[in-house]
Amino acid sequence: MSDLTKSRPGFGYSPALDGIRAFAVAAVVLFHAGVGGVAGGFLGVDTFFVLSGFLITSLLLADRSKITTFWVRRARRLLPALLAMLLATVVAGRFLLAGDPDATGLLRTDAFAALGYVANWRMIFRGTGYAAATATASPLQHTWSLGIEEQFYLLWPLLVVGLLTWLAARRARAALLFLCVAGAVLSQVLCAVLYRPEAIGRDYYGTDTRAQALLIGAALAVLTGRTLPRPGHPAESTTRPRSLPRLRLPAALVERPLRLGLPAALAAALTFWLWHAANDQAAWLYHGGLTVAALATAVIVAHVIAEPHAPIARTLSVPPLVGLGRISYGVYLWHWPLFCFVTADRTGLSRWPLLAVRLGGTLAVAIASYYVIEQPIRRGTLGRRLPRLVPTAVTAAALAAMVAVIAVIAVTTEPPPPATTLAAAPPVVIAPHLARRPAMAGRPGVPPAVRPGRITSPHEPRVTFLGDSVAWVIGSYLPAHPGLWTSVRAIQGCGIATLPDILETGTPHTNYPGCTSWPRRWQRGIDQDRPDVAVLELNRWELMDRRYQGHYQHVGEPGYDAYLTRQLDTAIDIAGSRGAAVVLLTAAYTHRAEQPDGSLYPEDQPQRVDAWNNLIRAAAARRPGEVSVLDIDPLVCPGGKFTWRIDGMRVRSDGLHYTPEAVQRIIAPWLLPKLAQIAESEPTG
Repeated sequence: MSDLTKSRPGFGYSPALDGIRAFAVAAVVLFHAGVGGVAGGFLGVDTFFVLSGFLITSLLLADRSKITTFWVRRARRLLPALLAMLLATVVAGRFLLAGDPDATGLLRTDAFAALGYVANWRMIFRGTGYAAATATASPLQHTWSLGIEEQFYLLWPLLVVGLLTWLAARRARAALLFLCVAGAVLSQVLCAVLYRPEAIGRDYYGTDTRAQALLIGAALAVLTGRTLPRPGHPAESTTRPRSLPRLRLPAALVERPLRLGLPAALAAALTFWLWHAANDQAAWLYHGGLTVAALATAVIVAHVIAEPHAPIARTLSVPPLVGLGRISYGVYLWHWPLFCFVTADRTGLSRWPLLAVRLGGTLAVAIASYYVIEQPIRRGTLGRRLPRLVPTAVTAAALAAMVAVIAVIAVTTEPPPPATTLAAAPPVVIAPHLARRPAMAGRPGVPPAVRPGRITSPHEPRVTFLGDSVAWVIGSYLPAHPGLWTSVRAIQGCGIATLPDILETGTPHTNYPGCTSWPRRWQRGIDQDRPDVAVLELNRWELMDRRYQGHYQHVGEPGYDAYLTRQLDTAIDIAGSRGAAVVLLTAAYTHRAEQPDGSLYPEDQPQRVDAWNNLIRAAAARRPGEVSVLDIDPLVCPGGKFTWRIDGMRVRSDGLHYTPEAVQRIIAPWLLPKLAQIAESEPTG
């Protein structure tokens, strides 16, 4: 994403390369925007990788100045804009994500990873817990590609300069070419070997599995006609050629260089097809597809630098494309945080109007970054008016300030609530007394965590909460209610639907470990707690598309409704197996995540919530006197619409789970008296 063609004297400028950058960044941005027909736009990142590998290797071959000088120049080129983006994103996230401590906690660590240029490994190992696995995309997720490039910038110059120093020019060239080819092959082999359809993150974000594109670009640079510097050759030239040197190609191609035009045209057609049709979940992509995409880009680059006046090069050199290519680094840096923060929920816009606002904002910020931050520090006003080391000192100070800001936010951000941090949390017992009632003492599996309060009679009614993470939150944050003992046996990340093939936020997913054993785990909890009332709250996992009878289905479709009804009957049987009255809480409307165009994902659509609530009402109607329904939706979604706040108080932390304040101040005063009344009407056992 950086502009290496203009970073050093002695290295010519090719406007066509900026044109390639423009197409690549446009593909990435439109892919993230969810624009139809650009399903493979994520491969624009591989185009940047090829360019970076080619340009940095060409630069190193043409100029053997000190590596530290090269790194300083790279830092001055890349760090200022990155620091500005990180600072803006962290500060914005502090306010816009304030009600979601899970998201702010993850963002904080993401920022440190981006600062250290290890964001790609951070995304691989971001966490396997329920909070990380189900969290919405990080506003800094896109920095994974910057991490891979910077790791390459750090290690590759050491290897290139070392070979140039130790070997003669021809041998150094041969050794570099061998390393590039062997490394690219090894990278592709690792990509295929490590591929797992249920977890593509290791392949997608890994430095080793994505290095093939960088190495293919580097191999192209080694094949250029520029003479490798010999020991004692001047470190850099004081002149600047008008264009990049031609490739050293076989004689037949040198005599008729335009014969490269046909392969380049085919490569361009293949690239556009891949950007249109590729799928980041497809197995073929990791079994050679990424290599093919990188090779296609390399053919185009080879053509435009060998024949700068050919039709393809002239097309790529038109001013609008060149202009976009020059600011492509800023466009890439800023577009994703803006897309994450400028949402349909916050703006009231969706689809094309929302896209126009996002794209306009991205271009405006990228242009400002280019002229106010990047260019002045790199070679503009600061470079002319201040001593040479001052811009570097300013960058270092900004880096220290950035770390300080994130550290301060780390201290001032409240820790995430336990309700969304454990994938399979142990049961929690909440009681308004110091000692459990005698009937509970000594029972295996009941944790000793209790709340202080008064000691009550042995006939204290008992309530157990079952369900998913929403039930976990409600049961865990309920305040003490006089004379009512409560326990939480809900399983985070697990509903009662157990079909393994799931579509969550539009991507394939599967059940978390242990979800398929929910009947046994629920039964164990009921046997241990022997509640008078069992409360069931189920939501999102029952609303997702799951593969059933050969194709994806969802609640509201007759066949799938029959499946869910059987599962629900099983859940009710278990909940009431020790004589407890069963209470079904309705599902409330949610806003967990938006699709790229601002619309809701299917599992968040109100129609599905209504269809699920109809199923639980029908289940209760089949068992009069045994099962009752408490309608929580009007309480937390007044007016029949999802809301983040009620009377100024935030009621949802992440669009799905309730905040502790909402449970204690809105849900508890409504729910606890009803549960106490139901419990008192049941015989104690």
